[in-house]
Amino acid sequence: MSSASNFVIVGAGLAGASAARTLREEGFDGGVRLIGAETHHPYIRPPLSKEYLAGTAERDSVFVEPSGWYREHDIDLRLGTVVTALDPSAQRVDLDSGDSIAYDAVLLATGSTARRLTIPGAELHGVRTLRTLDDSEALHAELEGGGRRVVLIGSGWIGMEVAATARTLGNEVTILERDPVPLANALGDELGGMFAELHVEHGVELRTSVVVTEITGEGGRATGVRLDDGELFAADLVLVGVGAVPNLDLARGAGAAIGSGVLTDAALRTDLANVWAAGDIAEAYHPLAGMRLRSEHWANALHGGAAAARSMLGQLESYDDIPYFYTDQYDLGMEYSGFGPLTRDAEIVYRGDRDGREFIAFWVADGRVVAGMNVNVWDVNEAVQGVIRRGHRVDPLRLADAGIPLEEL
Repeated sequence: MSSASNFVIVGAGLAGASAARTLREEGFDGGVRLIGAETHHPYIRPPLSKEYLAGTAERDSVFVEPSGWYREHDIDLRLGTVVTALDPSAQRVDLDSGDSIAYDAVLLATGSTARRLTIPGAELHGVRTLRTLDDSEALHAELEGGGRRVVLIGSGWIGMEVAATARTLGNEVTILERDPVPLANALGDELGGMFAELHVEHGVELRTSVVVTEITGEGGRATGVRLDDGELFAADLVLVGVGAVPNLDLARGAGAAIGSGVLTDAALRTDLANVWAAGDIAEAYHPLAGMRLRSEHWANALHGGAAAARSMLGQLESYDDIPYFYTDQYDLGMEYSGFGPLTRDAEIVYRGDRDGREFIAFWVADGRVVAGMNVNVWDVNEAVQGVIRRGHRVDPLRLADAGIPLEEL
Protein backbone atom coordinates (compact mmCIF):
# COMPACT_ATOMS: atom_id res chain seq x y z
CA MET A 1 0.00 0.00 0.00
CA SER A 2 1.25 3.47 -0.82
CA SER A 3 1.68 6.26 1.71
CA ALA A 4 -1.37 7.91 0.12
CA SER A 5 -3.59 5.03 1.26
CA ASN A 6 -6.06 5.46 4.08
CA PHE A 7 -6.87 2.61 6.45
CA VAL A 8 -9.83 2.67 8.81
CA ILE A 9 -10.08 0.37 11.83
CA VAL A 10 -13.55 0.13 13.32
CA GLY A 11 -13.26 -0.86 16.96
CA ALA A 12 -10.68 0.52 19.39
CA GLY A 13 -10.22 -2.61 21.48
CA LEU A 14 -7.20 -4.88 21.63
CA ALA A 15 -7.65 -6.21 18.08
CA GLY A 16 -7.94 -2.72 16.61
CA ALA A 17 -5.01 -1.35 18.61
CA SER A 18 -2.87 -4.36 17.72
CA ALA A 19 -3.65 -3.81 14.04
CA ALA A 20 -2.77 -0.11 14.24
CA ARG A 21 0.52 -0.85 15.97
CA THR A 22 1.41 -3.54 13.42
CA LEU A 23 0.70 -1.24 10.49
CA ARG A 24 3.26 1.22 11.83
CA GLU A 25 5.76 -1.49 12.76
CA GLU A 26 5.55 -2.84 9.22
CA GLY A 27 6.45 0.58 7.84
CA PHE A 28 3.06 1.77 6.62
CA ASP A 29 3.10 5.57 6.70
CA GLY A 30 -0.33 6.27 5.25
CA GLY A 31 -3.42 7.34 7.14
CA VAL A 32 -4.62 5.16 10.02
CA ARG A 33 -7.90 5.98 11.72
CA LEU A 34 -8.83 3.96 14.80
CA ILE A 35 -12.48 4.53 15.76
CA GLY A 36 -13.98 3.38 19.05
CA ALA A 37 -17.37 3.75 20.66
CA GLU A 38 -15.96 3.83 24.20
CA THR A 39 -14.34 6.94 25.65
CA HIS A 40 -11.28 5.05 26.95
CA HIS A 41 -8.26 4.43 24.75
CA PRO A 42 -7.75 0.72 23.95
CA TYR A 43 -7.42 -1.65 26.89
CA ILE A 44 -7.19 -5.38 27.55
CA ARG A 45 -10.05 -7.25 29.20
CA PRO A 46 -8.61 -10.18 31.24
CA PRO A 47 -7.63 -8.02 34.25
CA LEU A 48 -11.17 -6.62 34.45
CA SER A 49 -12.42 -9.80 36.16
CA LYS A 50 -9.13 -10.62 37.90
CA GLU A 51 -6.42 -8.37 39.31
CA TYR A 52 -7.90 -5.01 38.33
CA LEU A 53 -11.29 -5.97 39.74
CA ALA A 54 -9.54 -7.12 42.92
CA GLY A 55 -7.71 -3.81 43.22
CA THR A 56 -4.23 -5.36 42.98
CA ALA A 57 -3.34 -3.84 39.59
CA GLU A 58 -2.92 -0.19 38.68
CA ARG A 59 -5.29 1.37 36.17
CA ASP A 60 -2.52 2.13 33.69
CA SER A 61 -1.68 -1.58 33.49
CA VAL A 62 -4.86 -2.39 31.55
CA PHE A 63 -4.17 -0.11 28.58
CA VAL A 64 -2.63 -1.48 25.41
CA GLU A 65 -0.47 1.62 24.92
CA PRO A 66 -0.01 4.87 26.84
CA SER A 67 -2.52 7.50 25.73
CA GLY A 68 0.16 9.57 23.98
CA TRP A 69 1.39 6.65 21.87
CA TYR A 70 -1.33 7.06 19.25
CA ARG A 71 -0.52 10.70 18.61
CA GLU A 72 3.21 9.96 18.54
CA HIS A 73 2.63 7.34 15.82
CA ASP A 74 0.29 9.55 13.80
CA ILE A 75 -2.77 7.40 14.45
CA ASP A 76 -6.03 9.29 14.36
CA LEU A 77 -7.74 7.83 17.45
CA ARG A 78 -11.40 8.82 17.59
CA LEU A 79 -13.10 7.80 20.82
CA GLY A 80 -16.75 8.05 21.77
CA THR A 81 -17.56 7.66 18.08
CA VAL A 82 -19.91 5.10 16.55
CA VAL A 83 -19.62 3.91 12.97
CA THR A 84 -23.22 3.68 11.82
CA ALA A 85 -22.76 2.27 8.31
CA LEU A 86 -20.18 0.71 6.01
CA ASP A 87 -20.57 1.14 2.26
CA PRO A 88 -18.16 -1.27 0.50
CA SER A 89 -19.03 -0.04 -2.99
CA ALA A 90 -18.21 3.58 -2.12
CA GLN A 91 -15.41 2.49 0.28
CA ARG A 92 -16.78 4.76 2.99
CA VAL A 93 -17.85 4.54 6.62
CA ASP A 94 -20.46 6.85 8.12
CA LEU A 95 -20.19 8.14 11.69
CA ASP A 96 -22.86 9.07 14.22
CA SER A 97 -21.61 12.64 13.97
CA GLY A 98 -22.86 12.76 10.38
CA ASP A 99 -19.34 12.70 8.95
CA SER A 100 -18.11 10.13 6.43
CA ILE A 101 -14.60 8.74 6.00
CA ALA A 102 -13.25 7.24 2.78
CA TYR A 103 -10.95 4.25 3.02
CA ASP A 104 -8.72 2.11 0.85
CA ALA A 105 -8.97 -0.77 3.33
CA VAL A 106 -11.10 -1.24 6.43
CA LEU A 107 -10.76 -3.62 9.36
CA LEU A 108 -13.84 -4.53 11.36
CA ALA A 109 -12.90 -5.25 14.98
CA THR A 110 -16.17 -4.35 16.67
CA GLY A 111 -15.90 -6.88 19.50
CA SER A 112 -18.75 -8.20 21.62
CA THR A 113 -21.38 -6.98 24.04
CA ALA A 114 -22.35 -8.71 27.28
CA ARG A 115 -25.48 -10.79 26.84
CA ARG A 116 -28.38 -9.55 28.93
CA LEU A 117 -31.33 -11.35 30.43
CA THR A 118 -34.92 -10.59 29.46
CA ILE A 119 -36.52 -11.86 32.67
CA PRO A 120 -38.51 -9.58 35.00
CA GLY A 121 -36.24 -7.37 37.09
CA ALA A 122 -33.28 -7.54 34.73
CA GLU A 123 -33.17 -3.74 34.47
CA LEU A 124 -33.13 -3.05 38.21
CA HIS A 125 -30.27 -1.11 39.79
CA GLY A 126 -27.71 -3.50 41.23
CA VAL A 127 -27.95 -5.88 38.27
CA ARG A 128 -24.62 -5.77 36.50
CA THR A 129 -22.66 -7.29 33.66
CA LEU A 130 -18.89 -7.24 33.26
CA ARG A 131 -17.49 -6.38 29.87
CA THR A 132 -16.00 -2.91 29.96
CA LEU A 133 -13.52 -0.94 32.03
CA ASP A 134 -16.40 1.09 33.44
CA ASP A 135 -18.18 -2.14 34.41
CA SER A 136 -15.11 -3.37 36.27
CA GLU A 137 -14.59 -0.12 38.15
CA ALA A 138 -18.24 0.08 39.20
CA LEU A 139 -18.20 -3.55 40.31
CA HIS A 140 -14.98 -3.09 42.28
CA ALA A 141 -16.51 -0.16 44.16
CA GLU A 142 -19.32 -2.45 45.34
CA LEU A 143 -17.14 -5.45 46.19
CA GLU A 144 -14.00 -3.98 47.72
CA GLY A 145 -15.33 -3.54 51.26
CA GLY A 146 -16.62 -7.11 51.51
CA GLY A 147 -19.75 -8.18 53.34
CA ARG A 148 -21.99 -8.06 50.28
CA ARG A 149 -24.35 -10.83 49.18
CA VAL A 150 -23.45 -11.45 45.54
CA VAL A 151 -25.53 -13.69 43.31
CA LEU A 152 -24.04 -14.64 39.96
CA ILE A 153 -26.30 -15.90 37.20
CA GLY A 154 -24.18 -18.11 34.95
CA SER A 155 -20.90 -19.91 35.52
CA GLY A 156 -18.78 -19.20 32.46
CA TRP A 157 -15.23 -17.92 32.72
CA ILE A 158 -16.22 -14.37 33.60
CA GLY A 159 -18.70 -15.49 36.24
CA MET A 160 -16.27 -17.90 37.86
CA GLU A 161 -13.45 -15.34 37.90
CA VAL A 162 -15.71 -12.70 39.43
CA ALA A 163 -16.89 -15.24 42.00
CA ALA A 164 -13.28 -15.94 43.00
CA THR A 165 -12.46 -12.24 43.20
CA ALA A 166 -15.61 -11.43 45.16
CA ARG A 167 -14.89 -14.19 47.69
CA THR A 168 -11.27 -13.08 48.03
CA LEU A 169 -12.56 -9.60 48.88
CA GLY A 170 -14.75 -11.04 51.63
CA ASN A 171 -18.18 -11.22 50.04
CA GLU A 172 -20.80 -13.96 50.21
CA VAL A 173 -21.19 -15.55 46.77
CA THR A 174 -23.88 -17.73 45.25
CA ILE A 175 -23.62 -19.06 41.69
CA LEU A 176 -26.78 -20.13 39.89
CA GLU A 177 -26.14 -22.25 36.80
CA ARG A 178 -28.60 -23.73 34.33
CA ASP A 179 -26.36 -26.66 33.34
CA PRO A 180 -25.39 -29.57 35.62
CA VAL A 181 -21.66 -28.66 35.64
CA PRO A 182 -19.98 -25.25 35.33
CA LEU A 183 -17.66 -24.77 32.34
CA ALA A 184 -18.65 -28.16 30.94
CA ASN A 185 -19.12 -26.71 27.46
CA ALA A 186 -15.48 -25.64 27.44
CA LEU A 187 -13.81 -28.40 29.47
CA GLY A 188 -16.20 -31.31 29.82
CA ASP A 189 -17.88 -32.56 32.98
CA GLU A 190 -14.79 -33.89 34.76
CA LEU A 191 -12.65 -30.77 34.55
CA GLY A 192 -15.63 -28.46 34.87
CA GLY A 193 -16.32 -30.36 38.07
CA MET A 194 -12.81 -29.57 39.28
CA PHE A 195 -13.58 -25.86 39.09
CA ALA A 196 -16.91 -26.44 40.85
CA GLU A 197 -15.11 -28.21 43.70
CA LEU A 198 -12.59 -25.37 43.91
CA HIS A 199 -15.30 -22.77 44.42
CA VAL A 200 -17.24 -24.83 46.96
CA GLU A 201 -14.01 -25.30 48.94
CA HIS A 202 -13.69 -21.51 49.10
CA GLY A 203 -17.17 -21.03 50.49
CA VAL A 204 -19.21 -20.36 47.34
CA GLU A 205 -22.75 -21.69 47.29
CA LEU A 206 -23.03 -23.36 43.90
CA ARG A 207 -26.44 -24.36 42.63
CA THR A 208 -26.58 -26.16 39.28
CA SER A 209 -29.43 -27.40 37.06
CA VAL A 210 -31.56 -24.44 38.12
CA VAL A 211 -33.67 -21.99 36.13
CA VAL A 212 -33.74 -18.31 37.08
CA THR A 213 -37.11 -16.70 36.37
CA GLU A 214 -37.00 -13.33 38.12
CA ILE A 215 -34.79 -10.75 39.77
CA THR A 216 -36.77 -9.28 42.65
CA GLY A 217 -36.43 -5.71 43.78
CA GLU A 218 -37.52 -2.97 46.13
CA GLY A 219 -37.39 0.74 45.46
CA GLY A 220 -35.96 0.11 42.01
CA ARG A 221 -33.00 -1.91 43.30
CA ALA A 222 -32.37 -5.65 43.08
CA THR A 223 -32.87 -7.56 46.32
CA GLY A 224 -32.86 -11.18 45.21
CA VAL A 225 -33.01 -13.82 42.50
CA ARG A 226 -35.90 -16.26 42.23
CA LEU A 227 -35.87 -19.72 40.67
CA ASP A 228 -38.69 -21.42 38.81
CA ASP A 229 -39.53 -23.50 41.90
CA GLY A 230 -40.02 -20.33 43.94
CA GLU A 231 -36.76 -20.45 45.89
CA LEU A 232 -35.38 -16.96 46.52
CA PHE A 233 -31.74 -15.98 47.03
CA ALA A 234 -31.25 -12.64 48.76
CA ALA A 235 -28.80 -10.35 46.96
CA ASP A 236 -27.18 -6.96 47.41
CA LEU A 237 -25.67 -7.32 43.95
CA VAL A 238 -26.56 -9.51 40.97
CA LEU A 239 -24.04 -10.20 38.22
CA VAL A 240 -25.29 -11.63 34.94
CA GLY A 241 -22.58 -13.74 33.31
CA VAL A 242 -24.33 -15.56 30.50
CA GLY A 243 -21.87 -14.90 27.70
CA ALA A 244 -21.34 -12.24 25.08
CA VAL A 245 -22.88 -11.41 21.71
CA PRO A 246 -20.59 -10.45 18.80
CA ASN A 247 -21.32 -7.01 17.38
CA LEU A 248 -22.23 -7.98 13.82
CA ASP A 249 -24.74 -5.30 12.81
CA LEU A 250 -22.23 -3.17 10.90
CA ALA A 251 -20.89 -6.12 8.91
CA ARG A 252 -24.36 -7.53 8.34
CA GLY A 253 -25.65 -4.18 7.13
CA ALA A 254 -22.80 -3.99 4.62
CA GLY A 255 -23.73 -7.40 3.21
CA ALA A 256 -20.85 -9.47 4.60
CA ALA A 257 -21.28 -13.23 4.86
CA ILE A 258 -22.21 -14.11 8.45
CA GLY A 259 -22.12 -17.37 10.38
CA SER A 260 -21.55 -17.28 14.12
CA GLY A 261 -19.35 -14.31 13.21
CA VAL A 262 -18.10 -12.54 10.09
CA LEU A 263 -16.81 -15.25 7.76
CA THR A 264 -13.22 -14.77 6.64
CA ASP A 265 -10.47 -16.72 4.96
CA ALA A 266 -7.16 -17.57 6.67
CA ALA A 267 -5.88 -14.08 5.85
CA LEU A 268 -8.90 -12.57 7.69
CA ARG A 269 -10.39 -11.20 4.45
CA THR A 270 -14.17 -11.07 4.32
CA ASP A 271 -16.12 -11.68 1.14
CA LEU A 272 -16.38 -7.89 0.69
CA ALA A 273 -13.64 -6.19 -1.30
CA ASN A 274 -11.07 -4.37 0.87
CA VAL A 275 -12.80 -5.39 4.10
CA TRP A 276 -11.12 -7.48 6.82
CA ALA A 277 -12.34 -8.70 10.21
CA ALA A 278 -10.49 -9.63 13.41
CA GLY A 279 -11.04 -10.35 17.07
CA ASP A 280 -14.32 -11.51 18.60
CA ILE A 281 -16.36 -11.07 15.45
CA ALA A 282 -14.12 -12.98 13.01
CA GLU A 283 -15.09 -16.54 12.17
CA ALA A 284 -11.85 -17.28 10.37
CA TYR A 285 -10.72 -20.36 8.49
CA HIS A 286 -7.99 -22.04 10.52
CA PRO A 287 -5.56 -24.02 8.37
CA LEU A 288 -4.50 -26.39 11.17
CA ALA A 289 -7.99 -27.18 12.38
CA GLY A 290 -9.36 -27.34 8.84
CA MET A 291 -12.46 -25.41 9.82
CA ARG A 292 -13.67 -21.92 10.66
CA LEU A 293 -13.30 -20.87 14.29
CA ARG A 294 -14.45 -17.88 16.29
CA SER A 295 -12.70 -17.01 19.55
CA GLU A 296 -13.58 -14.30 22.07
CA HIS A 297 -10.32 -14.54 24.03
CA TRP A 298 -7.68 -11.83 24.29
CA ALA A 299 -4.91 -13.77 22.53
CA ASN A 300 -7.04 -13.97 19.40
CA ALA A 301 -7.60 -10.21 19.50
CA LEU A 302 -3.91 -9.54 20.03
CA HIS A 303 -2.56 -11.81 17.32
CA GLY A 304 -5.54 -11.67 14.96
CA GLY A 305 -5.40 -7.89 14.79
CA ALA A 306 -1.71 -8.04 13.87
CA ALA A 307 -2.34 -10.72 11.24
CA ALA A 308 -5.14 -8.69 9.68
CA ALA A 309 -2.86 -5.66 9.45
CA ARG A 310 -0.20 -7.61 7.59
CA SER A 311 -2.86 -9.00 5.27
CA MET A 312 -4.19 -5.47 4.61
CA LEU A 313 -0.67 -4.49 3.58
CA GLY A 314 -0.68 -7.18 0.91
CA GLN A 315 1.61 -9.60 2.73
CA LEU A 316 1.01 -13.33 2.39
CA GLU A 317 -0.71 -14.12 5.66
CA SER A 318 -2.19 -17.33 7.01
CA TYR A 319 -3.39 -16.81 10.56
CA ASP A 320 -2.80 -20.15 12.25
CA ASP A 321 -2.21 -19.27 15.91
CA ILE A 322 -3.58 -21.96 18.19
CA PRO A 323 -6.44 -20.53 20.27
CA TYR A 324 -5.30 -19.73 23.80
CA PHE A 325 -6.76 -18.41 27.03
CA TYR A 326 -5.98 -18.45 30.72
CA THR A 327 -7.69 -18.05 34.06
CA ASP A 328 -6.70 -17.36 37.66
CA GLN A 329 -9.12 -18.39 40.40
CA TYR A 330 -8.01 -18.49 44.04
CA ASP A 331 -4.79 -20.55 44.09
CA LEU A 332 -5.42 -22.16 40.70
CA GLY A 333 -3.83 -20.82 37.55
CA MET A 334 -4.50 -22.40 34.18
CA GLU A 335 -3.58 -21.99 30.52
CA TYR A 336 -5.55 -23.66 27.74
CA SER A 337 -4.54 -24.06 24.11
CA GLY A 338 -6.41 -25.89 21.42
CA PHE A 339 -9.42 -26.36 19.22
CA GLY A 340 -12.55 -26.56 21.34
CA PRO A 341 -14.84 -27.98 18.65
CA LEU A 342 -12.44 -30.90 18.14
CA THR A 343 -12.52 -31.90 21.82
CA ARG A 344 -16.05 -33.24 21.71
CA ASP A 345 -15.89 -36.95 22.64
CA ALA A 346 -12.09 -36.73 22.88
CA GLU A 347 -10.19 -38.81 25.44
CA ILE A 348 -8.55 -36.83 28.26
CA VAL A 349 -5.04 -37.92 29.22
CA TYR A 350 -3.45 -36.54 32.40
CA ARG A 351 0.21 -35.88 33.08
CA GLY A 352 0.89 -35.02 36.71
CA ASP A 353 -1.19 -34.83 39.88
CA ARG A 354 -4.85 -34.44 38.94
CA ASP A 355 -6.10 -34.66 42.53
CA GLY A 356 -3.51 -32.12 43.69
CA ARG A 357 -4.42 -29.77 40.82
CA GLU A 358 -0.91 -29.73 39.38
CA PHE A 359 -1.13 -31.37 35.99
CA ILE A 360 -1.40 -31.09 32.25
CA ALA A 361 -4.54 -32.42 30.59
CA PHE A 362 -4.51 -33.39 26.91
CA TRP A 363 -7.58 -33.91 24.75
CA VAL A 364 -6.83 -36.69 22.26
CA ALA A 365 -9.04 -37.26 19.23
CA ASP A 366 -8.24 -39.85 16.58
CA GLY A 367 -4.88 -40.40 18.23
CA ARG A 368 -3.82 -36.74 18.00
CA VAL A 369 -3.69 -34.02 20.65
CA VAL A 370 -6.22 -31.32 19.74
CA ALA A 371 -6.08 -29.32 23.01
CA GLY A 372 -4.04 -29.08 26.19
CA MET A 373 -4.47 -27.39 29.55
CA ASN A 374 -1.75 -26.85 32.13
CA VAL A 375 -3.00 -26.33 35.68
CA ASN A 376 -0.52 -24.89 38.22
CA VAL A 377 2.28 -26.17 35.98
CA TRP A 378 4.21 -23.38 34.31
CA ASP A 379 6.50 -22.69 31.37
CA VAL A 380 5.02 -25.57 29.36
CA ASN A 381 2.39 -23.87 27.23
CA GLU A 382 4.70 -23.41 24.25
CA ALA A 383 5.57 -27.12 24.38
CA VAL A 384 1.90 -28.06 24.67
CA GLN A 385 1.14 -25.97 21.60
CA GLY A 386 4.00 -27.70 19.82
CA VAL A 387 2.40 -31.10 20.40
CA ILE A 388 -0.88 -29.81 18.98
CA ARG A 389 0.77 -28.13 16.01
CA ARG A 390 2.82 -31.17 15.00
CA GLY A 391 -0.33 -33.28 14.87
CA HIS A 392 1.51 -36.57 15.36
CA ARG A 393 -0.31 -39.66 16.55
CA VAL A 394 0.66 -40.12 20.18
CA ASP A 395 0.78 -43.06 22.57
CA PRO A 396 -1.38 -42.10 25.59
CA LEU A 397 1.12 -43.80 27.92
CA ARG A 398 3.95 -41.63 26.60
CA LEU A 399 1.74 -38.58 26.79
CA ALA A 400 1.03 -39.27 30.47
CA ASP A 401 4.68 -39.95 31.32
CA ALA A 402 6.20 -36.79 32.82
CA GLY A 403 9.65 -38.25 32.22
CA ILE A 404 9.24 -37.89 28.44
CA PRO A 405 9.77 -34.29 27.26
CA LEU A 406 6.80 -32.87 25.41
CA GLU A 407 9.16 -31.84 22.63
CA GLU A 408 9.71 -35.54 21.85
CA LEU A 409 6.03 -36.30 21.28
